Amino acid sequence: MLRFALKTVHDPRNSLRENSCDSLFKCFRIVLPILIVFAISHTLRASEDASHQWAQWRGPLATGVAPFADPPTEWSETKNIRWKIELPGKGHSTPVVWDDRIFITTAIAVGDSVPPPVRQGAHDNMSTIQRQDFVVMAINRLDGKTLWQKTVNNDLPQGAHQSASFASNSPVTDGECVYAFFGSSGLYCLDMSGEIKWHTSLGQMHALHGHGEGNSPALSGDTLIVNWDHEGPSFIVALDKHTGHERWRTERDEVTSWSTPIVVENNGAKQIIVAATHRIRGYDFDTGKVIWECGGMSTNVVASPVAAAGMVYAGSSYEKRSMFGIRLDGARGDITGTAQVAWSRSHDTPYVPSPLLYDDKLYFLKHYQAVLFCITAKTGEPVYGPVRLPGLYDIYASPVAAAGRIYITSREGKTVVLKHGPEPEILAQNELDEKFSASPALVGKELFLRGEKHLYSISNTGF
Repeated sequence: MLRFALKTVHDPRNSLRENSCDSLFKCFRIVLPILIVFAISHTLRASEDASHQWAQWRGPLATGVAPFADPPTEWSETKNIRWKIELPGKGHSTPVVWDDRIFITTAIAVGDSVPPPVRQGAHDNMSTIQRQDFVVMAINRLDGKTLWQKTVNNDLPQGAHQSASFASNSPVTDGECVYAFFGSSGLYCLDMSGEIKWHTSLGQMHALHGHGEGNSPALSGDTLIVNWDHEGPSFIVALDKHTGHERWRTERDEVTSWSTPIVVENNGAKQIIVAATHRIRGYDFDTGKVIWECGGMSTNVVASPVAAAGMVYAGSSYEKRSMFGIRLDGARGDITGTAQVAWSRSHDTPYVPSPLLYDDKLYFLKHYQAVLFCITAKTGEPVYGPVRLPGLYDIYASPVAAAGRIYITSREGKTVVLKHGPEPEILAQNELDEKFSASPALVGKELFLRGEKHLYSISNTGF
């Protein structure tokens, strides 16, 4: 009986443990798929959100195109201006936009004027410089009111071209932080409330002719990329966006350039592409090692490359004209003059404004003049051009596009809107009482134009 009793007596604690384990297992089997679906949907939603923003220089695709935007075609100082606000200081950086916030960088002159350092070959430069408050601002997209304004540094810059600014590097955001780059005056990570999370200095940049600084950082995943080409030891560096710690740094055999790096995914692998004087190069995203390189650019490279569908396109124009399309598949080592270069041209190429890649067409301006060309991207075959854009002259802002329309803004305050297609059909000519060097940003139903003194929200409806 005793043995029988021992077999049949039930300990309620064992039952509780068994039931608990069983319940936890069942719960785990139910919850795990939900968590996986949630994680995937969150990632997809984040990706989708990014494609609806203007979070970096040249927009969500780094091509100048906003795939989900539909801004107005026509405006003036009295038509389709949602709001217009005065900005402190001066900056040629593009506004970046995430949801209901616009981020702006600017430099505010303070203190006495002094002569800039003498640079060999300097020309058309500022005659005097002042200390600058380097500032990051968050602006309410709804009404244009300043949410916060943060001075991240006070520094004496080395001077710049008379048409430049000390805040020409565009910021980048991931919706959680904003990363503001002021070149020699530092790289800063700020949270959405304007608090500095980290900052770092990459050194002192010595630009050719003392013409100043202007390339922007690139952000992909958790990695921030900065290119540092100047008249000294040049390099490209990858930093952890959470801490600012360097992941890798690669030396570059380069002189001054102002081109912004782009991150391209090809055959499931990311690479960083930088256009510069000696070479355009593709770097391994994880290690910084050179994958391929191609010679043939001019000096003073300013325009950023664009890429899509396994091709990258780069152009420059200074002492010579150069532009080409490169096939990324199979690109290894030195590809100069090989079949990896799908096409090239040696006339009528871009200098300051970057090219616009829209569907299968590549649009670009001659030098920084108001002369437009359109070619078939993959082949380099002409579609149309040269086309003289009416009323426009000097253009520093890069062309942008959305909803089948191309927007080109000049330093005189005028914007020509053209139809995207095989013919240069002009849809509108607009003018504002401002001077524009910064490239526009397109988000939702709005177009944001940052001038020398004002920021405009142009819209004929809400977000």
